[in-house]
Amino acid sequence: MDEVRPRLEAFAVEMLGSLARRDQRAKGELYVRGLMLDGKRKSIQPMAERLGVDHQQLQQFISSSTWDYVEVRGCPVGGRAHRSGGVCDRQHRFPQGRYDSPGVARMYCGALGKRGNCQIGVSVNLVSDHALAVVNWRLFIPHSWDDGTAEDDRLLA
Repeated sequence: MDEVRPRLEAFAVEMLGSLARRDQRAKGELYVRGLMLDGKRKSIQPMAERLGVDHQQLQQFISSSTWDYVEVRGCPVGGRAHRSGGVCDRQHRFPQGRYDSPGVARMYCGALGKRGNCQIGVSVNLVSDHALAVVNWRLFIPHSWDDGTAEDDRLLA
């Protein structure tokens, strides 16, 4: 991490430049650094433990700090990746044990290797030989979640 830290800090400065307060930018950089550290779980508590900080700093930045995620997503960092690369979209399927989480439907899930309850996240990414920038993402909501339809989305079968 020490080797890439200056580049990561420069990335965070550029990406979080739209945040109004210095403390927000500092906590945002800390959060980005936590995402980059080794470790399977990227939730607040394990990231804070790996960073050696109180988890409330990260929790407050994510849940109650006032900043506009649209401005952060629109930062020029993604544009830099796009100039030398291309655009790709991805589907990410997340197995879910419960059926009542938003967007969960019974469908094929590669992580399970079979049909099961899962959610689908869809992302648009700018890619180059040296970088990948997620520029937008959404949770896919299948037709089965629409009260006006009775059948599952045929595209997901």
